[in-house]
Amino acid sequence: MTTYRAHRMPVLYLSHGAPPLTDDPIWPGQLAAWSARLPKPKAVLMISAHWEEAPIAIGATETVPLTYDFSGFPQRYYDVHYPAPGAPELAARVRKLMRGHGSPVRDVPGRGLDHGAYVPMTQMYPAADVPVLQMSLPTLDPRALMTVGRKLAPIRDEGVLIVGSGFFTHNLRALTGDGSVHPVMAEFDDWGQRALAAGDIDTLLDFENKAPAPHLAHPRTEHFAPLFVALGAGESDLATYRTVIDDFWHGLAKRSIQLG
Repeated sequence: MTTYRAHRMPVLYLSHGAPPLTDDPIWPGQLAAWSARLPKPKAVLMISAHWEEAPIAIGATETVPLTYDFSGFPQRYYDVHYPAPGAPELAARVRKLMRGHGSPVRDVPGRGLDHGAYVPMTQMYPAADVPVLQMSLPTLDPRALMTVGRKLAPIRDEGVLIVGSGFFTHNLRALTGDGSVHPVMAEFDDWGQRALAAGDIDTLLDFENKAPAPHLAHPRTEHFAPLFVALGAGESDLATYRTVIDDFWHGLAKRSIQLG
């Protein structure tokens, strides 16, 4: 894999929203503006909340149909296509890095990008001209996921943008249609922002005990989990942490961050 030294790519954790994100009057523009400020990546490694599989699995390395992992939406959301190039070189690099640390990697060649991956990509790289590889979450354990991120960190120096895609709060019972925000969502978001700004990784790793009402903000933690892969991959740049997108979407915190 050709090594790119001109730009050490940052690491992102973003809140990806549901398929209707693309209809929002604000959020798509925020994602587009964010990507415009980044060096253009050679490839994107995407870790989405919507793929849990152990041992680590990697998806298609050629363009295959998307995975429409949702139901009950209008047909137009199932008509979306995002024919991003595959990333076989990146897949080989990920296999080598993970196996070098004793972590087996399984190929799932028919699995296309799920909505946690392609929804933000359609807004950030709408020309679908950046190769994308999706990797599974092998666990929801924060410490283990940070270790995975640390193992992946070298590809940042090779032009690869590592993206953890989740949702900073994710309780679908807290969705609102009137612009209101449940106090639990606001309190968890504020707690997480303060912990990140302070670089208090130990507190974040123990969020299920340290955060306010963590199991109301995240009845299941898969949407917070990609943050820890990002924190591991961006560990050397924790001092550069910044929130790029904040506020709420139908009551859920859409906080999205950058390291590096």
